Amino acid sequence: MALGNNTKFYETPNHPFQGERISEEADLVSRYGLATKEELWRAQSELRDYRREARRLLGEAQGDAEVAGEAGSEFLARLRRIGVLDDADQLSDVLSLDVTDILERRLQTVAYRKGLGNTPKQARQFIVHGHVTVHGARVGSPSYKVDVSEEDDIEFDDTSPLADDLHPERAEGQ
Repeated sequence: MALGNNTKFYETPNHPFQGERISEEADLVSRYGLATKEELWRAQSELRDYRREARRLLGEAQGDAEVAGEAGSEFLARLRRIGVLDDADQLSDVLSLDVTDILERRLQTVAYRKGLGNTPKQARQFIVHGHVTVHGARVGSPSYKVDVSEEDDIEFDDTSPLADDLHPERAEGQ
């Protein structure tokens, strides 16, 4: 029996050299401006956990989606709160989620979509350097999951030089 705490919260691919998987991962890493593949694997593990929970709830309800939806109401409410699911989605829709649904809810991606950075990597740099606030609080983690209610409160920090509209690094149309 292993001693100590388990600190690794993601799973790596089973086979290290699969060309198609490697190219898909490289595409996602560049499209979302991730620093390493570890961030992608964390998102994949998070998605795997969501699917596992949905399958468990559906299995305990013997496939009755309505009963499973009632039993997993907190789980569904959490996924709706962070914007992974829409209000009309049911528990069975969790099984059809893609890793891009998880990656779209990262602060880095939401900040880029709001136009705080010209590229996802620039948005990441602004976040890491403390130029971006969520609900008035500075957040330095690009992987922060943005709630749907917080989406409109993402902006540059008032003390940041980037808060000036004339700053040369500001995205056009800000």
